[in-house]
Amino acid sequence: MSRINRIIKILGVVSRYRLDEFVDTDSLSPVPRALFRIIPWQLRTAPNLPRGVRIRRSLEELGPVFIKFGQMLSTRRDLLPEDLADELAKLQDDVPPFPQQQSIAIIEKALGSPVAEVFASFDATPMASASVAQVHAATLHTGEDVVVKVIRPDIEPIIRQDIALLFTLARLIGKYLPDGKRLRALEVVADYEITILDELDLQREAANASQLRRNFEDSSVLYIPKVYWDYSCHNVYTMERISGTPVTALDVLREKGTDLKLLGERGVEIFFTQVFRDSFFHADMHPGNIFIDATDPADPTYIAVDCAIIGTLSDSDQYYLARNLLGIFRRDYHEVAQLHVECGWVPPQTRVQDFESAMRAVCEPIFERPISEISFGQLLIYLFQTARRFGMEIQPSLILLQKTLLNIEGLGRQLYPELNLWDTAQPFLERWVEDRYSPDSMLKRLQRQAPSWLEQLPQLPDAVMESLQQSRELGQRSNLQHERLDELQQQRDGGGRRRGYRTAAIVALVFAAISATPGGLLQLGDIPATAWALAGLALVLFWRADNRG
Repeated sequence: MSRINRIIKILGVVSRYRLDEFVDTDSLSPVPRALFRIIPWQLRTAPNLPRGVRIRRSLEELGPVFIKFGQMLSTRRDLLPEDLADELAKLQDDVPPFPQQQSIAIIEKALGSPVAEVFASFDATPMASASVAQVHAATLHTGEDVVVKVIRPDIEPIIRQDIALLFTLARLIGKYLPDGKRLRALEVVADYEITILDELDLQREAANASQLRRNFEDSSVLYIPKVYWDYSCHNVYTMERISGTPVTALDVLREKGTDLKLLGERGVEIFFTQVFRDSFFHADMHPGNIFIDATDPADPTYIAVDCAIIGTLSDSDQYYLARNLLGIFRRDYHEVAQLHVECGWVPPQTRVQDFESAMRAVCEPIFERPISEISFGQLLIYLFQTARRFGMEIQPSLILLQKTLLNIEGLGRQLYPELNLWDTAQPFLERWVEDRYSPDSMLKRLQRQAPSWLEQLPQLPDAVMESLQQSRELGQRSNLQHERLDELQQQRDGGGRRRGYRTAAIVALVFAAISATPGGLLQLGDIPATAWALAGLALVLFWRADNRG
């Protein structure tokens, strides 16, 4: 019943804010259109609020799954009207907080002591409140300023209900939509379920932040706040308090004289470094999680928080992705088509020439243009059409990467609209491919693998002998199987001949009986010799059937 209750609540929120007014029913297919029109939405009067406020409030009421959807949309100002984008941007760090008493009770239970004993000072009023957690300012007894993050109470059941609804929707998509199987909706929802449930474990987020901080420990382009492990657990996370300018505060950054062009280029560099150098990338880079240290306006630094969602790629995914991007940058569409076939992103029977032509039609219009004139949303539409034509399956392992690319585009548009993403990314990818296959890099990989190989080396002779023995046994088994098949074939052939001889013998006996009868059907007259001859032939045939089949 909980799922039904959740559906009723969703419909109630849609009705309360009269979101039906934003649906173009004429564009729906007949069945959804009929179902949509049956519901008596008009029983409620639309609230006297701007449309952006209505949508934002409805997402807030529906919970974290819907709030995160709104967060992603807020970065796509090229796809949304200005009023909607401004309202959805408030979902990033301006979600209504839960009561202070609850927050304090959660912290005290998790850390095992009263807040006044754990911290020298603690501000019960939240600094910010997001879809999954809220944060409070505090100071440790050692003097460090920190931020304490607390998971919202009773949030997991709501998330699981929404995920269950998404699974239901994914099954309907797979069953009823023409492209349902190719979209692999169930796998996508399963990946999203893991991602969003991982966000509820703040110890995992702290570990991600610690790893990301280590990866950029000596970097001047990205800073990750320090983790205080003695004050962190699965539902409470204490980190260094940072001071920076929100990346969306462009007026403040301009007043400080910040080099926005350099900032835009460094954002692209950070992304590709995380993806290709480390295979460990921040996958929730919406503006609410990004700050700028503009102490030196000519040398600005990014500060990233909220490392709950982290993406990784396998070595093969890194390799194929880098070569595909380089192929696109160099306009080598033949290589791009071949790589898609090699890595299994399109069916093996795909004609490379046809796919090459389709990729050329998609990519050529976007080159040599500033990012302000490039719509990755439109590009994704073109790629989706190409995917439908060639049977390309959505790769669930790359979903987070695609989402992060959308966030990067949104940030780039806000910081420096003239930024050419291709010119910034291509040199990085070329260096990465060159470094990956340089002698030093190959030697380092060999050195990393050497201990494992040396550990297995003493077992190598036994493994070789075992393999040879298995090979001999397989050969013997194969020979026995061939012999048995030959015997079965001979038995089948012999059985066929025996049946043939017996049938002929029976026919001969019938003719003998007919011939021996005066005035028989053959009217051969009284010629007993014919009957004896036919009977003799029948005996010979029976003998051959029994002894020489």
